[in-house]
Amino acid sequence: MIEIKGLTKKYGSFYALKGLDLTINEGTVFGFVGANGAGKSTTFSILSTLLQPTAGEALIDGISVTQNPEYIRKLIGYMPDFFGVYDQLKAEEYLDFFGSSYGIPAEQRAKLIPQLLELVNLSHKRYDYVDVLSRGMKQRLCLARTLIHDPKVLILDEPASGLDPRARVEMRDILKQLKEMGKTILISSHILPELAEMCDEIGVIEQGKLIAHGSVAEIQAQLMGERFITVKYQAGYDMKLAKQFLEENPFVSSIEITENKLNFRFNGSDEDQMKLLKQIVQHEVPILSFAEDEKDLEDVFMAITEEVEKE
Repeated sequence: MIEIKGLTKKYGSFYALKGLDLTINEGTVFGFVGANGAGKSTTFSILSTLLQPTAGEALIDGISVTQNPEYIRKLIGYMPDFFGVYDQLKAEEYLDFFGSSYGIPAEQRAKLIPQLLELVNLSHKRYDYVDVLSRGMKQRLCLARTLIHDPKVLILDEPASGLDPRARVEMRDILKQLKEMGKTILISSHILPELAEMCDEIGVIEQGKLIAHGSVAEIQAQLMGERFITVKYQAGYDMKLAKQFLEENPFVSSIEITENKLNFRFNGSDEDQMKLLKQIVQHEVPILSFAEDEKDLEDVFMAITEEVEKE
C-alpha cells in the first residue's frame, strides 16, 4: 500500500530525511518511533502531499504522491500533531463542513456523521460546541474528520499526544476497530509501550534514517544478545545448592539470589536455555517459574538510537 524509495528532504546542509526506504503492506498498522527532529513528521508531511521531497519518491496504492497529489488526498486521511478546530461549530457541524469540502452529498453526510460519531464514542456530544470538548474528545473528533471520505490509508502524527491515560486507552481501542476495517494505518508516538500494543510493525527512525524495521518481537530479537532470566522457587529451598551448578555453566553470569528468586544473565542460544532448564529440573529444584525478562519497547528504542548517536 505504501512504498518509499530513497526519500530525502534537505534544508541547506541539514538532512531531515536521508535516503529513507520503507514498504508497508495493505491493512498493516505501522508505528513510527523517533525523537523530536528524527524525521517522522517530515515523512508524514511528504506522504500527505504537504511537502515536496528533495529526492526519492513515495507511492500510495501505486500512485506517486508528488505527481498526483489531488488523487492521493482522496486515498488518505491525515491527522497532524497540531491541528485546528472551529470553536463556533458543534461537533456534527464540524464534520459536516469537512464532508462538504470533500464533495460528499448532504443526504450521504446526514447518514455518515452519526456513524462516525458513534465510532469515536462521541454520539452524546453531537450537539456540543467544539470548544467545550476535552482534549481527548477533540482528538477523537479530529480522527472522525480524517475518516469522513473513507480513506484507505490513515496517517496519524502523535494522535495520543497530551492525552490522559483514559483518553489514550479510548484512542487505542478506536484504532483497533479501524484495523479490523482493513485500514492501513501509520502512527507516530513517543508513548512507546502503546505502539507495541497497537502496531503490527515498528520502524525506528533517527537522524533521518530508518535504523530498524520489523515486528516488535523481531526488533527485540536484534538486541537480544545477553538475556536476563528470573527463576522463582518454592519458599524454604536453599538456592545456594542450585547456584553451584549454575556457576559451572559457561553461558551463565551475574547470579543473584533474592527472596524466593534467582536472577542471572544468560548469553547462550534458545537450545542452550532449554538444556539449562532441564538441568535445573533434574537437580530437583522446586521451581515455580523460569522466565526471560523481556525488554520493552522503551529499552529497544534507547539501545538502537544510542548506537546511531555514537556514529
